[in-house]
Amino acid sequence: MKTKIFFFILALATLIIIFLGKTPTPKKLQKVTVLLDWFPNTNHTGLYVAKEKGYFAQENLDVSIIQPGEGENTQVCAAGKADFCISSQEAITQARASNIPLVSIAAIIQHNTSAFASLAETNIKTVKDFEGKRYGGWGSPIEEAVIKSVMNEAGTDYAKVKNITIGETDFFKTIGRDSDFQWIFYGWDGIEAKRRGIKLNTIMLKDLNSVLDYYTPVIITNTNHVRNQKNLVSRFMKAVKAGYEFSIKNPAEAAEILIKAAPELNKDLVKQSQLYLSQQYQADAPSWGIQKEAVWKSYAQWLTNHQLLKKMIDVKETFTNEFLK
Repeated sequence: MKTKIFFFILALATLIIIFLGKTPTPKKLQKVTVLLDWFPNTNHTGLYVAKEKGYFAQENLDVSIIQPGEGENTQVCAAGKADFCISSQEAITQARASNIPLVSIAAIIQHNTSAFASLAETNIKTVKDFEGKRYGGWGSPIEEAVIKSVMNEAGTDYAKVKNITIGETDFFKTIGRDSDFQWIFYGWDGIEAKRRGIKLNTIMLKDLNSVLDYYTPVIITNTNHVRNQKNLVSRFMKAVKAGYEFSIKNPAEAAEILIKAAPELNKDLVKQSQLYLSQQYQADAPSWGIQKEAVWKSYAQWLTNHQLLKKMIDVKETFTNEFLK
């Protein structure tokens, strides 16, 4: 009997050793691509935080964050060549009007932080001062419509503005030389101007007309993902939301994570921009990423009224908050 007990204990111990010695097979992570709208910057920090902190891995995702090449990233996303993209409300609204199957799944920044900016010595303090000045832009019809609209509302003559297409050039190399005022994102160029000690006059678009307080940038995907890949979108957005919430609470550490991912960026600019955007990501919304139907509807109607949309769209198909829970 003692011999049987001995061999039973020995066999049991052997099994335990074998079991404990086994290395668990790692789960195969699902590969996902995110296409940026521009070079890495503080609009994108939450994505890099989610990757660095392992939030994506926790959701069984292997996420590649890639920079845009030639062509519209909306087309790439619609075709399913990228799972998710960074875009803007104006781009998605126009895409949907052309039956391009895209959906916005989160607002990265709650309010429009873009502005018309000029050097202080140009003395452009209101839209009335646009008269007789040169506007340097990307050449988009929306730019012209916005300037014309806000000038008409101010009772000034848009015909006295000289439009110059300068494309995606360096604001600091062209302002005052090639143009008198430009459209900038304050969280980057506005912060950089302060850092360099350059005095700017800025007119925030959201302060000119509530319709212009739209969402830019946003995270988008195609309708196939929203309808048929709900689990994937939910897991992705759970990690992304955690990344932006971390960035809101820990701007200094979030900035370091972005700098590590994109060391070519100016470190001081990233830190100052991150501090500014940490207050803008969620702002007055109940939680990060939330989008309001009224914001989508009023902007789409504005574009339609200005003949910049082929047709008025059903905005309920253009965005969703489903994956922010």
